[in-house]
Amino acid sequence: MANSKFEYVRSFEQPDQLLPNTWIVVRIDGRAFTKVCAKYDFQKPNDRRALDLMNVAAMAVVNDLPEIVVAYGVSDEYRCKTCSPQLDTHKLIISVSSFTNPATCLSDVQVGQHHRLFFHGELRVFMVHLLPRYATILPSTYVRWPGGHINNLYNTAFWSLVQLGGLDNQNAEKTLAGTLAADKNEILFSRFHINYNNEPEIYKKGSVVFRDYELVDPGSHSVAAEMDDLAEPITQSKTQIEKDKKRRAKARVVVKHLDIIKDDFWDRRPWILSNKPGKAPKET
Repeated sequence: MANSKFEYVRSFEQPDQLLPNTWIVVRIDGRAFTKVCAKYDFQKPNDRRALDLMNVAAMAVVNDLPEIVVAYGVSDEYRCKTCSPQLDTHKLIISVSSFTNPATCLSDVQVGQHHRLFFHGELRVFMVHLLPRYATILPSTYVRWPGGHINNLYNTAFWSLVQLGGLDNQNAEKTLAGTLAADKNEILFSRFHINYNNEPEIYKKGSVVFRDYELVDPGSHSVAAEMDDLAEPITQSKTQIEKDKKRRAKARVVVKHLDIIKDDFWDRRPWILSNKPGKAPKET
């Protein structure tokens, strides 16, 4: 459109610059997910094919956008965290949405043909949240999601009561009403011989996508000092920004199913919170 008769359209665009010195979290949520589950006959409580597709899309986003430092997915939702003050809201959503379209993200990925059919033409909901970068707003309050495990335990117990126990949805809800985690575990084991601890980690802990650098000893750096630094505006030269961008682009993007609720995950990977690339892992 540049240097053409249609270039005047740009005069109607309004800038929507994101606030500097914030954690930028893009939330990608399912739209009418119950209908999507019925349409594609998803397995309940979890459909591994759908989760694998979501992870492929998330890895494509992180690979293509070096500004994104971590993404976390569970159920029908993904959350991507970035910390680039130069980003525009609309451009960020367009960039992420283009790669969460399976027709795009799967074009260069070898997966089963049935995966290519999932979500084709289905709309997703995109929201951008800005979080202050102080110690009071850590990823524990938003990026990591303790509710994912709680929801999966409930759903596993619920659908076991329906599919294996012969209850209808209403009676399954009544059976689980007011129960604690220990009660749900007991129901699964005593009635259906299901040990929830043996369920796949992807179901229990979700999927976290990040660049794989050398792990850090938690005692080798001061978390408190890093948190103090987060309150200060980010000041980097253009040269340093470009160097960091290239270092991120060279790093291997991985998807893991780890416990990100506890501090150990974040303490051993300080580059996620600091937004500074880590050291390349040693070759073995």
